[in-house]
Amino acid sequence: MSPRADVQVHDDPGAEAAVVLARHAAAGHHIAVTGGSTPRAAYRRVADMRLNWSATTLWWSDERCVPPDDERSNYALVKAALLDALEEGPPVAHRMKGELGPAAGADDYEEQLREAFGDEVPTLDLVLLGLGGDGHVASLFPGQPAVAEDRRRAVGVEEAGLEPYVPRVSLTLPVLNAAAEVVFLVTGAAKAEAVARAFGEAPDPDVPASLVSPASGPLTVLLDPPAAERLEGAA
Repeated sequence: MSPRADVQVHDDPGAEAAVVLARHAAAGHHIAVTGGSTPRAAYRRVADMRLNWSATTLWWSDERCVPPDDERSNYALVKAALLDALEEGPPVAHRMKGELGPAAGADDYEEQLREAFGDEVPTLDLVLLGLGGDGHVASLFPGQPAVAEDRRRAVGVEEAGLEPYVPRVSLTLPVLNAAAEVVFLVTGAAKAEAVARAFGEAPDPDVPASLVSPASGPLTVLLDPPAAERLEGAA
């Protein structure tokens, strides 16, 4: 396994992710969230903890270029699973405006990040990520120029590498790698090969997730047993 990551295998990794989210929410941190069915369960768990999120700021790692109430929207997923369920103060939510299109949506998010963090690369306290079956992370797909982008904070992705085939807006690798803590949450046997490539082999641009390596904080990979089945040494 990669020495850069703390790989953990749990029967319920979503519960572990919820604990991490709760810790950062209680501290009033800047948290970047992601879409997907596995994170949805973690959001529901942390919502049930009845925490006050009013000092917390939410960001998104990526978004589909659809309206915010579209069923494919990552914002809509987080809103339904977490934001709408909070009984205490809600967080400040900086959503990616995917409905503007990839270029304008990326420009808008770039400006939001600059307003919050200034001209330096944003230092998010926690970035929660998933992993695509092709090794993509956020909306940074293999073989696409967005993977190599090192000047922007947010980038437009004209063509998704996997379904749904809609344009995207994504944080860039410099932002992901500037985070104080990065957590991958991955479940299911369908992701086992991608897990092995991302965290069991040397970093490879053809596996964008393998390029996530925070410079000054921990990288934790939370897996269930099926997702870990091809990763040597996982326990």
